[in-house]
Amino acid sequence: MKLHPSTIALAICALIAGPALAATEAPLPADLPPYAADKPLPVPQIEKQTLANGLEVWVVPRDGLPRVDYVLAIRNAGYAHDAKDAPGFASTLAYMLNEGTSKHDSKQIAELAQGMGGSVGGNATTDGMMVMANALSSHAGPMMELLAEVTRETSFPDKEVELAKGNQLQELKAAEAQPGFKAERALAVAIYGDHPYARSQQTEASIAAITPQALRDAHAQRFRPDRALLVITGKIDAAQALQFAEAAFGDWKASGDPLPDAPPARGQAAPSFVRIQRDGSVQSALRLGRPGIAATHPDYIPAQLTGTILGGGFSSRLMQNLRENKGYTYGARGGIAVARQGGRVSASADVRNEVTGAALKEFQGELARIGSEPVPAQELEDNKRYVAGGYLLSNQMQAAVATTLANNWLVSLPAEFLGEYVPKVRAVTAEQVGAMGRKYFDPEQHSIVVVGDGKAIDDQLKPYGTFQTQDK
Repeated sequence: MKLHPSTIALAICALIAGPALAATEAPLPADLPPYAADKPLPVPQIEKQTLANGLEVWVVPRDGLPRVDYVLAIRNAGYAHDAKDAPGFASTLAYMLNEGTSKHDSKQIAELAQGMGGSVGGNATTDGMMVMANALSSHAGPMMELLAEVTRETSFPDKEVELAKGNQLQELKAAEAQPGFKAERALAVAIYGDHPYARSQQTEASIAAITPQALRDAHAQRFRPDRALLVITGKIDAAQALQFAEAAFGDWKASGDPLPDAPPARGQAAPSFVRIQRDGSVQSALRLGRPGIAATHPDYIPAQLTGTILGGGFSSRLMQNLRENKGYTYGARGGIAVARQGGRVSASADVRNEVTGAALKEFQGELARIGSEPVPAQELEDNKRYVAGGYLLSNQMQAAVATTLANNWLVSLPAEFLGEYVPKVRAVTAEQVGAMGRKYFDPEQHSIVVVGDGKAIDDQLKPYGTFQTQDK
């Protein structure tokens, strides 16, 4: 990533001025007025239309910068629909979308997008695929055409596929050297078992098996207008946006039967205990987790806020305990993640060998405390403001609004959820936090995965379960 010179200059100034500012900083006055109430996120006026081929189109006109953002979301096109022997296949499929079409090669696609003041590319998610594009409003029509081209007419050129595979193999080798990568892979299996949600990481075998024809076949099967939503936001008239959508996507046809939905992921699992050997490691990668809930579950918002209190930010309990108070780690995290058919609860940290057992004790203590002790009113309020404020801030940008709407749709949340989120967060009570803690964060329900050197840590792990040792 290339940094702008002004960014570098600001960073240098901050480094130089930091100590001096810290030395002279005065405490905040005690009589500061209280925070104002959170402003609700205005629910945008969404112009909705479904094309004859089944493609849903949502248009959200916005004043401001002369820019238009597009997000095309396609259900059942992501990791959850990769074959069991081809984990992570969707990442290659998404990567290849702008690497060549029947009309343009990868260089021409990049130049066309840049000439419109924007970009175009794909991204795989657990439950689907998103193809995103943006351009100056004056190029809204041509960019819609380019978006349709990379979505519908991807050709998967042999040379580009081989280049992508080579790059992904190198990326995989680098990832495999990281203990956190191995820990996350093992934790996903402990949480989801044989469910497709456990299989999002590529392997050398799955990358090697990819062929241009396999990509073409998957593209034809997964990319369908009757399983897709196009979100358009920005400085554009709704009628004109719908006209562009009809022109670019109206003749898009589905072929064959659609892929079925992924099955529901399990909500409970017997805890498992895994220790993955890493010779000579001076640290242990700790991961704790259990099955969670789908995005549409009524517990989603209170459980998410509970996870934020536990481990969602720098002031969270896990961070303050394991980093600030104990000095065991640079960072400790925890919380929930949701998808269309299920989710997970997890916590993580990388700690020094000598405090591996002690860190697990603190993790389990905090997991138990969130459900056994009432959360103080001020801590609850601070976390509500943190969650609501971050959401409101991020969704000031029209690209974020388009992405949020598309992501919500992929996991079966309605368009109205965009404006309902903050009021739902504000309505969570301390009693609900305690109930979520007992229901989803009980340490007795959590599997534990540790990546480290058994010679240094195995004795410390004995109080926490009978660990099965794996080489990788």
